[in-house]
Amino acid sequence: MAASLVPAPTTNPLRRIAFDLGTERAARSSGIPFPPGLMNFSLPRTRRFSQNPLPILLDCYERFGPVFSLRILHGPVVFMLGPEANHFLTVSNASKFRWRDGSMGDLIPLLGDGLLTIDGPYHRQSRKVMLPSFHRERIAQSADAMVEEIGHALQSWRPGQTIDLYHWTRPLALRIAMRALLGFDPDRGEDLHAADEFEEALAFWGRDYLLQVMRGPFSPFDHMQKHRKRLDFLIYEEIRRRRASGERREDLMSVLLEATDDAGEPLSDREVRDHLITLLFAGHDTTTSTVTFLFYELLQAPDALARVTEEIDTVLAGRDPTAEELVSGMPELEMVMDETLRMYPPAWVGPRRSVESFEFADTAVPAGALVNYCSWASHRIPSVFPDPDRFDPQRFTPERKAALPKGAYVPFGGGSRTCIGMRFGQLEIKTIAAMVLQRFRLELDPDYELSIRMMPTLSPKKGLPVRVVAVAD
Repeated sequence: MAASLVPAPTTNPLRRIAFDLGTERAARSSGIPFPPGLMNFSLPRTRRFSQNPLPILLDCYERFGPVFSLRILHGPVVFMLGPEANHFLTVSNASKFRWRDGSMGDLIPLLGDGLLTIDGPYHRQSRKVMLPSFHRERIAQSADAMVEEIGHALQSWRPGQTIDLYHWTRPLALRIAMRALLGFDPDRGEDLHAADEFEEALAFWGRDYLLQVMRGPFSPFDHMQKHRKRLDFLIYEEIRRRRASGERREDLMSVLLEATDDAGEPLSDREVRDHLITLLFAGHDTTTSTVTFLFYELLQAPDALARVTEEIDTVLAGRDPTAEELVSGMPELEMVMDETLRMYPPAWVGPRRSVESFEFADTAVPAGALVNYCSWASHRIPSVFPDPDRFDPQRFTPERKAALPKGAYVPFGGGSRTCIGMRFGQLEIKTIAAMVLQRFRLELDPDYELSIRMMPTLSPKKGLPVRVVAVAD
């Protein structure tokens, strides 16, 4: 595209460390220190943060307030938590921050220069090109593909089976994204299991920080790059086929192949690839996790389960759902989804780097600092969401949701970086939940213990085994 692309941050770990340390020295010499917090070097804390950051962040919020510093491995990171902080970072003062050279740039080795890893005019131009594909009417047209794929995936379920819901949902969500968003035939190239390739590649970000900085043969980085190459083969082959045949459909790939930049030039294969793989990632990974967490909580909340099951049975009366019913005709299911996203926002952290020094909550932050908001932690602040660890869909009745302060609920980010596929993801989550609950009654293993990993989205480390106990009446 004609709009300039900010150079990618280095992926060389030694250069990255040197850059971060240089930024810290520059901040100190500027006379604007980092906000108070846990600034000592600590490998144990770094490992605890990589395994479960939520307790550390909430403890620091209580000790230091809504702005604090936390040294993670070698470098300090500023965290800003709470509704006002979320709104400051994503909306009212978004121009004070860059996205690309925050830690989200760490995804560039897999995703390239897609919407998640670009900034400024290039991001605005790219988003403008793709936005019509995510309008409400276009998303509603995807419902038929969703229903067809989900119905097919449920055909093999039988009472007495144990299903790992997380690993069942991942290939399903990827097939839906490939069909509905990108117009791929998910059965072309059956020897390549794209969902498995994504999971193996994304596992890199779930490794220990010290392992992530390793390079060379047999390193976790090398493993991730091998899986990227296999995904690239799938995408580039489809781009080549579409360009050669001239075939165009009502899908995002066709939009990108027809798009031109400000100079009238078409997008390169690399640009199309980067946008497509980013949307394939975002379009299936977050849905997979949210569906899993939804059932984990719902199967332990009998009152909420009874309400949503009764609603589904009443509205659908044994037939497949329509987009209109899913969007506005099932308020109980909507509240269940909203509460799940509060407790487990898949994009749990919003990393930025400050362009200039600024002040928030009477605390100064230096230019060049890594600055993160964290929806996962902000959604667990008791003064905003009382008894925050309790699953309570009634928090999201229309009246209570409307009364939330700006920035209190940000599972999809905010401002110009709000997830472009938000409506698509919400429709898909509700369609999967409705069709499963319409057909089956499930039971959670009482001995199952949830543990969470960040790779880079929230997901259950051990999957989610559920037992199919009955066909729905």
